[in-house]
Amino acid sequence: MEKRYCLGKPQDDRQIELLAQKFSTPETSDYLRQMFTTIVKLSCELKDMGDIKLINSTLKELRYAFKVFAPYRNKRKIVMFGSHKVSDRSGEYKSAEEFSRKISLRGFMVITGGGGGIMEAGNKAAGPGNSFAVNIKLPTEQVPNAYVRGEKLITLKYFFTRKLIFLKESDATALFPGGFGTHDEAFEVLTLLQTGKTNPRPLVFVDTKLGGYWKDWFSFIKKHMLAKKLLYNNDLSLFKITSNVNEAVAFVSDFYRNYHSLRYVGERTILRLNNEVSEKQIESLSDKYRDILVCGNIEACKPTTEELRDKDSLDLFRLGFNFNRFSYGRLHSLIHDINKL
Repeated sequence: MEKRYCLGKPQDDRQIELLAQKFSTPETSDYLRQMFTTIVKLSCELKDMGDIKLINSTLKELRYAFKVFAPYRNKRKIVMFGSHKVSDRSGEYKSAEEFSRKISLRGFMVITGGGGGIMEAGNKAAGPGNSFAVNIKLPTEQVPNAYVRGEKLITLKYFFTRKLIFLKESDATALFPGGFGTHDEAFEVLTLLQTGKTNPRPLVFVDTKLGGYWKDWFSFIKKHMLAKKLLYNNDLSLFKITSNVNEAVAFVSDFYRNYHSLRYVGERTILRLNNEVSEKQIESLSDKYRDILVCGNIEACKPTTEELRDKDSLDLFRLGFNFNRFSYGRLHSLIHDINKL
């Protein structure tokens, strides 16, 4: 049996437990007890005031951001990245504005970094009621754009909490031309998708009609990463590059045409779908994706005990299989094929 997480001092542990019970529900009580225990341990162990300030600011930022996004968790969202330096007359700005307007019409809310350029275009086209800005405090730049105000404008101190919010609170990612920050976000998402540390999502790189920004980037990827076997071929299935805004919009929205969500339960991977697929279609998928199955087949299944406990999307059709937890590019290909059925 796993050792209980506590201070090891019965009287203090009891006080913490009573405090947790006072401010929680039966389902969350033990998590809150562990959090309180961690805070007390920190106060006893840390001597550096800077460490304490960092943890304090981090908890406050995450709490507030979660509070802002909580009422909108039932709506799909896309995060848009790109340079804050492009003018509103540039092709990049106009592409981002068109993309944001059209993806909003497909039912997505838009999240940006809150600054100018591409971020401004995203918030402007989506509108203040349908977009968020997760701004970052910087000494000399990143003044919030004029198109997001009120609670949907969140300003954070740390990049790492901001990056967590971008991924946790969104269902898709679109990248437009930008600088170091844009590439940082691009490789962050790619790394998390490649390693399975975030659930599958559509990731699209959008060039201007006459531009080759992401095409040149892709040439580097193929020449220096793929050719030297630093990537697998199926890793290229994790994203799409296009200079056509309509194609980019379709790629994002079609990802959720039938696929709804994923959950890992023990050794099983459960795909929840909006619509049923036939037994014959499931058999075809099993044959095509045999290479990513540890054993057995892809098969229709009922909600697991854990899903029933959490009341997790119980009305949806399910496919269950023993995924190798490695070939995430192939998993994305499987989802694309399911969406075509």
